[in-house]
Amino acid sequence: MFQKVLIANRGEIALRVIWACKELGIKTVAVYSEADSRALHRRFADEDVCIGPAPSASSYLHVPSIISAAEITGAEAIHPGYGFLSENPQFIEATESCNIAFIGPSIESIKRMGDKAEARKTMQSAKVPVLPGSDGPLRDLEHAKICAQNIGFPVIIKASAGGGGRGMRIAWNAEELEGAYQLARSEASISFANDEVYLEKFLTTPRHIEVQILGDKYGHIIHLGERECSIQRRHQKIIEEAPSAVLNSELRTMMGKAAVAAAKATSYCGAGTVEFLLDEDQKFYFMEMNTRIQVEHGITELISGVDLVKWQIKIAAGAPLKLKQRDIKLKGHSIECRINAEDPVTFRPSPGTIEYFHLPGGPGIRVDSAAYAGYFVPPHYDSLVAKIMSYGNDREEAIARMRRALDLTVVEGIKTNRTLHQKILKDRVFLSGEYTTKFMETFDFGEND
Repeated sequence: MFQKVLIANRGEIALRVIWACKELGIKTVAVYSEADSRALHRRFADEDVCIGPAPSASSYLHVPSIISAAEITGAEAIHPGYGFLSENPQFIEATESCNIAFIGPSIESIKRMGDKAEARKTMQSAKVPVLPGSDGPLRDLEHAKICAQNIGFPVIIKASAGGGGRGMRIAWNAEELEGAYQLARSEASISFANDEVYLEKFLTTPRHIEVQILGDKYGHIIHLGERECSIQRRHQKIIEEAPSAVLNSELRTMMGKAAVAAAKATSYCGAGTVEFLLDEDQKFYFMEMNTRIQVEHGITELISGVDLVKWQIKIAAGAPLKLKQRDIKLKGHSIECRINAEDPVTFRPSPGTIEYFHLPGGPGIRVDSAAYAGYFVPPHYDSLVAKIMSYGNDREEAIARMRRALDLTVVEGIKTNRTLHQKILKDRVFLSGEYTTKFMETFDFGEND
């Protein structure tokens, strides 16, 4: 087992890794930017190192500073959390060249899944269902026209190196295709320094279902059920549930097996998530694979009783995954609400100082947060303030507990989207469980506090 781990991240995920390391008896090193000098992950780690000024490019994305921090503190491994450098092959190469272990999958796995067009080919070879689409990246506009004609409109053009909803454009007909193609390429080039794009059939009202997987270095891979992530805005998730309210046992088993097959096709090691789109006919299709821990991993932990972050660390240290698929017994229902520092209607970021802060507790409530009264929410990073998670014996109890938790959440001094979550949890479509990724497009925001 590692003696000391550096966490190359900030906020609640940095604290989450620190908690796991404490339980495993591992010393921790926090890195922080000048904007995070009063951050809790710095306070609760055993050691801390300032790695630069506020901008991410000069701190949390600056590989030489992070590697130097690991070397001067004697850290044997680096946990990247999510975002920042968590899926960056060059960062892994840098850690390995310095004999520092990377707590995550191999470079090969990340590269194969990071290139979305290549990932489609890999899934097809593994007999995992994929949407009809181009056979690899589009060569030019004429190639895009041929593919779209063969598939039928609407189609979506995606960046091969994409993620987070960037480099994606929908064409509803032939007249819109050229503009969508050019815009997707331009945004892909700006966002990922790679203008390669590919094309897929666009599902108009899908559900977004993801399956959590866990694998060790010896080829043993299991899944831990699914999460429903259909409530999102501009491809950014707002509320997640585990399990999905619409999957039956047969479909759940099929998707779980497909996720394991996807992971095995890339010799995957560690925690990861295979994301699917589910259409109106209950047919599912591979969308992408996230080769890291997810923001919403906590709701899977609540229904499975499995600590994913501790297993990430143990697997990276060479421990075999002792859990068998038959050992995974999913129980109850869990919901996560992401409380962000943003206007609940316009979604405009709301950085600033939190003047009063009270988080909920009580039966069935888990909160992951790095905020506190007096904390300044910087404008430089993700606006997440807290992840409030509820657990119940069934969906109804989980919803009731989340409503109670949101009622008892107080964040003053900045705007948050708490009232948006409260309205969603009372919405009849949400309560029915029959919602899709189009939910937020027709949602009635009404008046907010």
